[in-house]
Amino acid sequence: MDSTSNNTITCGFLLQGFFEFPHLRPLLFLVLLAVHLATLSGNLLILVAVVSVPTRPPMLLFLCQLSAIELCYTLVVVPRSLADLSMPGHGRGSPISFLGCAVQMQMFVALGGAECFLLAAMAYDRYVAICHPLRYASIVTPGLCARLALACCLGGLAVSVGLTVAVFHLPFCGSCLLVHFFCDITALLHLACTRSYIDELPLLGACLVLLLLPSMLILTSYGAIASALRHLHGGGGRRKAASTCASHLAVTFLHYGCATFMYVRPKSSYSPRLDRTLALVYTNVTPLLYPLIYSLRNREITSAIHRVLGLRGWGSV
Repeated sequence: MDSTSNNTITCGFLLQGFFEFPHLRPLLFLVLLAVHLATLSGNLLILVAVVSVPTRPPMLLFLCQLSAIELCYTLVVVPRSLADLSMPGHGRGSPISFLGCAVQMQMFVALGGAECFLLAAMAYDRYVAICHPLRYASIVTPGLCARLALACCLGGLAVSVGLTVAVFHLPFCGSCLLVHFFCDITALLHLACTRSYIDELPLLGACLVLLLLPSMLILTSYGAIASALRHLHGGGGRRKAASTCASHLAVTFLHYGCATFMYVRPKSSYSPRLDRTLALVYTNVTPLLYPLIYSLRNREITSAIHRVLGLRGWGSV
């Protein structure tokens, strides 16, 4: 290991992005730009639609926070990726400072963690709405929603800071090239020159807090919902209850499915180029699907969007 390599590593990293595919980069830039603009438009539309509703039920407040998280989530990664794709030349990669890489990773984990906790809070909201409908207004108050929203953000922030400190205290040696388009945890762990499983413990701990704990809360909430639905005699009531949970379940499966596949596995199974491709999907496609899922499945969101767009008569359909 030479001193030049060490000096380069302490100064920062090189994000390879998609520099090895010069002929595909213009097409990839146009596709990502279109998806990014659609994602921004969809989430901004939901935010404006929720704000335009005179009386906002708790579920709309949670949807508003979810859209805000997705908006920030995509802004942490995509603009930098688009700028790198638009760069001329055939270099090895785009330089990013050590601090810049740490900040990007911390914000990415914080927003993803906040979304994990928020999905658990939304599952609790559905549980109260279906299992205790008469007490819903007294239990799920605006004050409780505000406290849950703050707890989700603080929880994601605390875990992300701890994980970022642990990862960036690892020794990095040899190549400074990250085979990725942003500072993802798995890419950084792969670049660290240690090979002990102890170095993966911070990631394991973060996965336990951000994935296992909220997923257990979600499963508990939906277990109680399923039990309550079994005691409903009318089929219409079951269909209505299932419809209110469908969009949340779809988003939950997408978010937890991608996160579990990407991060809950040993370092030895890491494949840089495969993970880069998968990351391209979950940082660009899934944030676009979330507003589509909710705008299609939630009647209140649909009515609010039609009102914002000036489409008369649609909200009552």
